[in-house]
Order: sequence, then C-alpha cells, then structure tokens
Amino acid sequence: MKNLEENYSLLGTLQPSATLAISAKTKELKAQGIDVVSMTAGEPDFDTPQVIKDACIKAIQEGKVRYLASSGLPELKTEIVKKFASNGISTKPENIIISTGAKFAIFQAITCLCGVGDEVVLFAPFWLSYEEMIKASGAKTVIVQTSMENDFAPTKEDLEAAITKNTKLIIVNSPNNPTGAVYSEQTLEMIADIAIKHNIMVLSDEIYEKLIYDKNAKHLSIASLNQKIADLTITVNGFSKAYAMTGWRLGYLTAPLWLTKRIAALQSHATSNATSFVQYAALSALRGEADEVVAKMIDAFAKRRQLICDLLSEIPYIKFYAPQGAFYVLCDISQTGLSADEFAKQILEKENLAVIPCTAFGAPNAIRLSYACSEDNIREAVKKLKEFL
Repeated sequence: MKNLEENYSLLGTLQPSATLAISAKTKELKAQGIDVVSMTAGEPDFDTPQVIKDACIKAIQEGKVRYLASSGLPELKTEIVKKFASNGISTKPENIIISTGAKFAIFQAITCLCGVGDEVVLFAPFWLSYEEMIKASGAKTVIVQTSMENDFAPTKEDLEAAITKNTKLIIVNSPNNPTGAVYSEQTLEMIADIAIKHNIMVLSDEIYEKLIYDKNAKHLSIASLNQKIADLTITVNGFSKAYAMTGWRLGYLTAPLWLTKRIAALQSHATSNATSFVQYAALSALRGEADEVVAKMIDAFAKRRQLICDLLSEIPYIKFYAPQGAFYVLCDISQTGLSADEFAKQILEKENLAVIPCTAFGAPNAIRLSYACSEDNIREAVKKLKEFL
C-alpha cells in the first residue's frame, strides 16, 4: 500500500515561520499567566487610523461586499499608479496586482517567475519568508553575505560572484527587515547595473518605505533609476506597516505586463480577489486621509529607536546596528558563545524575554529586537537583556 505521508510536494516542504512561532509561544505563556516581555512583533502596536476604519465600515454598509476583478479594484489601481508615480515609477493600471498582503504579492511574483533550475540571490540577513518562497517555486537560493560594518549593503564583487547563467532574480529589501538598513543610491545603482548587464529581474520589497528616521537616509525605488531597470523590476508595497493594517491583509505590486498576466491568472485561482471592502478602505489611505496619524506614528517610532539604541549602548557582549528605518534592531550576540536559537531559548526561560533568533534570516549569530512597542516595554526588555548577559 502506498504511503500517503511520503512527501514529493514542493509546497509540502516549507517550514513554519519562526517569527510567528515565537510570537505564538509568547502568547501561550501570557495566557498561562506568565509575565512575558516581548520584543518580537513585526507589526506596529498602534491601531489602524479611524478614518480608514470608517471607510471600511461605510463600504460594508453600502453593500460593497461582492467579488471584484481578480487583480483589484479599478479605483484603487488608479490611486496605486499615482502612488508609484510619487516614487518615480511610471506604471499603468494593467501592470498592477492587488493581493491579500504584500507577502502574498511577493509569493506570487516569485512562484510565477522562477522554477526548477533557476537561482535567486538574497542578501543576508534577509526576511526569512523569502527563502521559503524560493523553495516553493523550485528555484535555488544563492546567499550573498553582508556586514554590519558596511551597513549591510552588498559589495559589487560579492554580487558579481553570485551571478551565474541560471540567475533569474535578485531580491532587494530597503528599508530592511531584520537590519533596519536603508540602501544608498550608489548601492541601488550598482545592483541595477548588474541586473541590466546580465538580464536579471529584481524584486524590490518596499513595505517599510515610510518608516525612515535617519536624516542621512532616504527611500529610493530601484525602478526609478532608469527605464532599463524599470523594465526588469517588480516593486512590492502594502498597507500593513505604514498604516498599522497588518490584519487587514492588503498589498500590491507593479511589474512588467507579461509577468502581471501570469500573477493575475494564479491569483484568480488562489484567492479570486483581495477582500473587497478592505480595498475600498485602502482608497482612504492612499488619498492621504490618514497622513497626520501616520506622521505621529513615525515620530513615536523615531523616539523609541533613539531610546533602545541609547539603552543597548550600555550593554556589554553585544554589537548592534543603529537602524535607519523599519522598527527592528539587529544585535550580534556572537561574543556570548551562544547560537541565536540557544540565546533566544535561554533568555525566554530565564528572563521571560521573547526575542527573534535570526538563524532563519541568514544570521545565526544575531537576534532581532522589535521596538514596535511601548517605551516602558523597551526599558524592561533591555533591563532583562542586561541581567541575562
């Protein structure tokens, strides 16, 4: 008799998200009455701006609860075209796909573009889901290491060395998760030049675009550099981080038409369309109706960033990177002699402090701390970290 548990499926080999697993463990301990201080959140701790919630409620009350075109609401596509134009990217509604979260937009782009025999370049440390998505496509991950000393930017020599005749895609994430680094124009131009030279696609994940605090850093879309790289770029963005809409699950991308046609076909079978009334609510966000609230959120993140960096600077045995954007601090804990996984396990058991080990992010000697939490939470977390060390 055949063994039904035998696995030959690409999708069946994927590993659960380590960040979601630790967050779940933290919630489980809290439910048991244990006072756990968590620095794991990959989401703002603010509520979604009221004006966006009101727009959603209005859409539901008006009966805007039916199927939409698979690739998205036409009015929202028009606003997304304007949004991309503000980033220097010229696109059209037919090049836009609106999906159930930026994560799913990335998943579809990778799996519709790449397959067995292809290679995808990742710059480590990287968001852990990229590697699993590449695995789902059947392609191979090629990792280019970066360093804290070089602001986690890849060097031209290392990127060129990673390119082969099978390279299909380079993934760029700026501002970056988990490092908080923001790529300079010089770095993006170098990546663009190599992509054009070897005819390689680029996926630019810009979900943290609005969350930049360093006055010397600015967001730049790689597709805005010139038309040649624009023709090779998939630009992904969404509403989760900037508008505190993580649970709403809405993201979008623009890509060359030949690829968006493939993605639209996949999405038509996978989800039909992103939730209808959420798309109507997103119109409010892109039209700037929540900008004042968003600005206050960014100011709060900037203050928390300064606080956590000031506190971490007093702690021995770790090196940390002062983030330019996003809401994470990457800490090198190699001086402790513990792996990231063992460090996270021990500090949770001994200090009831939850942190993210970055092993699955391509950084086995680092942990990630999220400052998407209150200042009191930050102070208590760093106090526990200091006591543990």
